[in-house]
Order: sequence, then C-alpha cells, then structure tokens
Amino acid sequence: MIHAAVFCPHPPVLIPDVAQGAAGELHELRAACRTAIRQVAALATRLVVIGAGKRWTRHEPVARGSLAPFGVPLEVSLGSDAPGPVELPPALTVGAWLLRDALGPDCGASGWSVGPAGTDGPARLEPDGDAPSALLVMADGSARRSTAAPGYLDERAAGHDARLAAGLRAGDPALLHEDAALAHDLLVQGGPVWDRAATELAGRAWDAQLLYDAAPYGVGYFVATWSVRE
Repeated sequence: MIHAAVFCPHPPVLIPDVAQGAAGELHELRAACRTAIRQVAALATRLVVIGAGKRWTRHEPVARGSLAPFGVPLEVSLGSDAPGPVELPPALTVGAWLLRDALGPDCGASGWSVGPAGTDGPARLEPDGDAPSALLVMADGSARRSTAAPGYLDERAAGHDARLAAGLRAGDPALLHEDAALAHDLLVQGGPVWDRAATELAGRAWDAQLLYDAAPYGVGYFVATWSVRE
C-alpha cells in the first residue's frame, strides 16, 4: 500500500551534465528534490516512479534511460546498476537521475510509464499489503506562465498552477485532477500523471509539505512530500 509520495518536476536541465553552464540556476530546485526524496524514502520499503510515456509500461529496477537525446552520452538506471534495457522515457530518466542523486545507484526503485489521457492503465500501481510503498510523481505545471515560457503567456496558467500548489500544500488529491483539454492548452508536461497520482492517493488523509513552488523559465515546478496520517 502507498504510505507516502513525493512530487518532483522533470526538466532535463535539472541534471547538471545537461544544464552545463546553467546548472547553478536550478540549484535550489535540485536541492529541494534531493531533500524530498530522502524524506519519503525513509518512510517506505519500495519506491515506484511514475512519469509520462507513449504507452503504459511497467519498468523493473534495471531499466535504464539515456541522456543522449540531450547531448550527454550517459545512461542512468532506475533502481539497480545491473545490466538492463534502455527503455525509460525522458520523465522517468530524470526521475532515475534524481533517485541516484539522493539515494545512490541501488535504491531498488521500479516504475511505470503513464500513457496519454484516455488510455487504460493497471487497476492499481501497487498491490495492497502491509509493506509501505512510496510514489515518486514526475510532473510539471504549465509551460505558459510568462512571455519567456516555451508556449508564451496564457492568462489561465497562473490559476491552473495555483490549484496544483494548493493541492500539494494541503495534501488534497482532488485538486490534482487535470482537465485534459486545459492541460493540453497550457502545455502541462505530465497531465495524465497528475491525474493518476490523484486517483492512487485518494481516500486517505495526508500530512503534506510543499518545499518548492516557482516558475523559472516560465514553467511551473513543484516539489512536495506527502505521508499518510496515522
């Protein structure tokens, strides 16, 4: 059963080798991700990373992601340094790097690629049981928060991201549900991921902490931790 969750964004520039000279610009965000992952990992025996993909796919700890599309000849594994297939989509590749940064190379995490809105995934991401699991949810806010944003300014973006921030701060899964059409318009990277996280975490009370809420480059990024209220 899921006892905790951590929410992180997935811009490739979070990885210093990708950011290169701009690595310092996201130092605060990177540090917040590291702190949040360590906090949540201490509460769970299993970690499950979810992020956007082309289709619903289960990934074992040996699964790897490549940074070659971003100009860096580097592969990173999800939860084990044993040999494995190079199959992770970008969101999970960034998640794998964040896990390695926070916990080291053999944290044992597995993962799910979340398919596009309207596609069917598994009934549950983790089976019920006594072993505490934690979700690492990889998703961004709107990429239209300013005129410098990748999608230019959309006046609806600030309100959209304020709702997500309020939900993360309050531990309220209902506020994480996405309207697929609006998320598409606002260039939300991971709309179906927010939606699936809301479904997985519904029905329980959560103690929540929002560690980061800002829009560098005009894109909404959040870092938060949730732990189940006893």
